[in-house]
This record gives sequence, structure tokens and C-alpha cells, in this order.
Amino acid sequence: MSSDLSSRLNRPLTIGRATIDRRLVLAPMTLLGHIAFRELLAGFGGYGLLFGEMCSARRIPHEVRADSAYFCWREAERHQLVMQIFGADPSVMATAARIVQDNGIFGVDLNFGCSVATICKQQCGAALLRTPDQAARIVEAVRRAISIPLFVKFRTGWADDPTIPVDLARRFEAAGADALTFHPRVAPDRRSRPPRWEYIQRVAEAVKIPVFGNGDVFDGTDCLRMLETTGCAGVAIGRMAIARPWFMAQMTELLTPDPGIYRQTAFALLDLVERHFDARRALRRYKKFALYFSANFKFAHSFYKRIGNARNLEALKGELEAFFSREPVTMDRPNMNFFQ
Repeated sequence: MSSDLSSRLNRPLTIGRATIDRRLVLAPMTLLGHIAFRELLAGFGGYGLLFGEMCSARRIPHEVRADSAYFCWREAERHQLVMQIFGADPSVMATAARIVQDNGIFGVDLNFGCSVATICKQQCGAALLRTPDQAARIVEAVRRAISIPLFVKFRTGWADDPTIPVDLARRFEAAGADALTFHPRVAPDRRSRPPRWEYIQRVAEAVKIPVFGNGDVFDGTDCLRMLETTGCAGVAIGRMAIARPWFMAQMTELLTPDPGIYRQTAFALLDLVERHFDARRALRRYKKFALYFSANFKFAHSFYKRIGNARNLEALKGELEAFFSREPVTMDRPNMNFFQ
């Protein structure tokens, strides 16, 4: 890994009234960036912040941390954790953000990027990009409610026009956002086309607050190119962090992975999901992880099918034992077919 990349990533960055040590962050991902996976990632390090799973702002006042599958965290991660919330009502979003702050979490992230139909039908997530005035009102309400760092995650919008995200970024900054995470794809596009990195550059140039670029960073070369060509302050890593949880530590030169890391990681996460979730939720989350993790292997489809067919955690463990006993062949670059 290039020393130029690690030197760029290992520089502190000021966000609002706080400072983070590194410029790589874990992007928020539902059913993937959960408490067990974040604990796995913490064992490798290399990141500046961890973003939690998307949480409904309406549900947060009624969530009990000890029982919640989403609104939960480890004590050790509070100072590096950003909790992502979604909703359409400014006052409800503000109340949820205040609860996040009262629990000592580093920051709050507003989800204006999720384009899944069930979320957009509630006029939440990316649907709010159709009504930028309402989106700005949400940012303003949350800003008035909290003093901790406030992030906004958003997409290009609903049309492939670079002026849209530039206008949105300026609105969010004016409304009080401390940092932006920008994924340069239109909302209906779930990854069928490459992200428009040149739009990240336009957004970064349009505001004074830090912008984290997001989208199709699969190795150190991609990461360095995004930093150099877009001028973004940092990079949010999504699917690649799931496929290779040591990826950020590798790019920041904290770790050089050895061949045994795949087996170690597979079993470590199994132990962690069993510790943090009931059997049903643990199985579901492990299978979700396995889709991306399987992309590392030459016979990825076989591995993923075996994990997907496991009826319980004991069967899943047996499939892992059988698979790794054959010393599977790994790929230099993951199979992109599993990243769709």
C-alpha cells in the first residue's frame, strides 16, 4: 500500500467541534454495519468513524438499548460512533437526535440517501431529495437540538444533473450540517451504473465543510484516486469493508493481512453475532455478510449457496469448517458480481 495514501488517510480532520484521527469511515449499511460487525472491525482498526445502521427516528424514543437490534452500541465505540436516523418530520428527527446526543454518541447522521421503496414511500431517505426545502428544515431542526457533529448522507438526486447535489450540499451546509457523505448516483440507480466521481469534486468545491466521497472504492488505488481527483476530505467505505473487514487497516498501513485472515474473520464474526443477537437475527445478519465475504473466493457461488442454505448457526459453523478445511483459493480483487 502506498505511503502517499496512508499519509493522506492518517491525518486528523475537524468536524464541527470535534476532531477524528483518520479520514476513512465505515459507511452506514442496514443489516451489515451492526454492533457485532463494528466490534469485528474495531479489532482491525484503521478508521476514523463508524456509522451505525439506519434507525427510525419515530422508534428511537421507545427503543431499549439492551433489547434493540439497531439502536445499540458498545461502550468502547461511543467516541467513534455516528448513529444514522431517518424520518420525514423535523421535530421527530430532532427528538431522536437529542436522544442520540444524550447517550454520549459522537455524532448524528441524517439519511437522505436510501432509495429502497419501503423507505421512500414514507417520504424518507432519498425521497426527501425531491423536496429540498423539507430536507433543509430537517437539518435545521436537528442542528438546533444538538451540539455534537451533524452529518448528512445523500445522493445525486432523482435526475443525473450535477447542479442538484451542489445545490443540496449548499442548503445542508447553510442549515447547519458539519459534514456531508455524498454517493454520486441517482436515487433510482442501485449500482447499475458507475458513480460519477466528478460530481463529488463539484460538491466538495461548493462547500466549506468536509465531504466524504462514497462509491466504488475497492482497493488502495481507487481510494487514492478518489482523494486526488475529487478533493474530498475523506472516504466512506461500504461494501469493501464488509468483504474485507481489515481493508481500512490495510490502507492506513496498520496491518498486512496474511492468508489465514479469511478463516479467522469468518469465525470471529460468527462468535460475535451469536454474542450480540438471538439465533434468528444472528443467522440473518451472518448470511447478509456472507454475500460480500464470499466475493473473496474463487468458488464464491458455492460458498455463498452453502451459507445461504444453512438452517441454523450450528449448520452454518459446520459449513465454514468444511469450506476452510479445503484451503480455498482467494482472489486479489473481489468478484464484483457479488457487489451489486
